[in-house]
Amino acid sequence: MNRLTGIRRFAGVLVGGALLLLSTGVISETAVTKGSKAAGLDSCVAPTAVMRRNHMDFLKHDRNMTVRKGIRDTQYSLAECVGCHAEKDNAGAYKPVNAEGQFCSSCHSYVAVNLSCFQCHRKTPEVKSGSGTAMKSDGPFQPESLGLLQSPDQPVLLNRDELARLHATVKGD
Repeated sequence: MNRLTGIRRFAGVLVGGALLLLSTGVISETAVTKGSKAAGLDSCVAPTAVMRRNHMDFLKHDRNMTVRKGIRDTQYSLAECVGCHAEKDNAGAYKPVNAEGQFCSSCHSYVAVNLSCFQCHRKTPEVKSGSGTAMKSDGPFQPESLGLLQSPDQPVLLNRDELARLHATVKGD
């Protein structure tokens, strides 16, 4: 009987250790992937703990301000997040942030959250030519400058119901 208890205790410690090793990437102090622009920075737009807890609220707020009021702030924009957290491969090309083991995918798969953002928005940073930024106000409208994949001459990819499911309605704005 004593021997069985010892085996159970050992198995529990072994399983606990395995879970600890598997979760260190999610609960580590740094949440950036090596080879990304963010890996060379001291901090994000907010402390790591705040971003882990509230990034989805920041993105929703930024989306609502843009869509409803026309205010384009880059502090919490999805395009800026992708531009900073995308990792480059050996050839110098960006890996999609939602690819297996990359910045967005690693945490979202751990907590079983579906990443529907990238059905419409860019998964890799836009490669800019010259010294311009993605938020130009001069010249013709370019959907790519908003981090969108769809251009105006393409047919609509989502119907109204699908879009409503992807973008939750915020009441009181």
